[in-house]
Order: sequence, then structure tokens, then C-alpha cells
Amino acid sequence: MSAYAIFIRERTRNPGELRTYADMVSPLLNITEATILAAYGPQDVLEGPSPEGVVIVRFPTIEAGRAFYDSAEYRAAVQHRFLGADYRSILVQGIDD
Repeated sequence: MSAYAIFIRERTRNPGELRTYADMVSPLLNITEATILAAYGPQDVLEGPSPEGVVIVRFPTIEAGRAFYDSAEYRAAVQHRFLGADYRSILVQGIDD
């Protein structure tokens, strides 16, 4: 059953740190079974405040998504995202495929 990681950028604090994060995380996603479904495209906010940006990544399972997030390689990259912006990150299991 697929799972979806949703990253919601609320406020940028350091664009340079976000560039470092992007440079580090792109190769990691390319060697996984992850699929980027949306990345910082136009939004039509239906409820609540508008975030700066949203990324949605599909993983084959919730376990695969968690393994990616907990991997040493991603943990090294994510430190730059933490320094670069305020985010909300959610991993949610999909409905039976």
C-alpha cells in the first residue's frame, strides 16, 4: 500500500541552506522507489493559511517512507532544511491500491 510524504514549507529563513538541502536530497530520491508527485507548484488554497510551498512524494509503503526519512543520508541532508525554513512534514498511508 503506497504512502505519501507531504512537506509543507511555512516560512523560509535561509535560502542557502534550502539549496544545500535540495542538492543533497535529489540524488537520494533518485536511488529510491520514491516518486515526486508535486513540488512547489501553483496552489489553490481551499482552507487555512497559504503555505510558501508543498511537496508530495509517494513511497511504495509507509515503512519505505519511514526508512528513507530515518536513513543516515537523509538525516544529514534534513539538517539543512531545518536551518533553512519552517516546515510541517507528514507521512500518511494511502488507501489500498
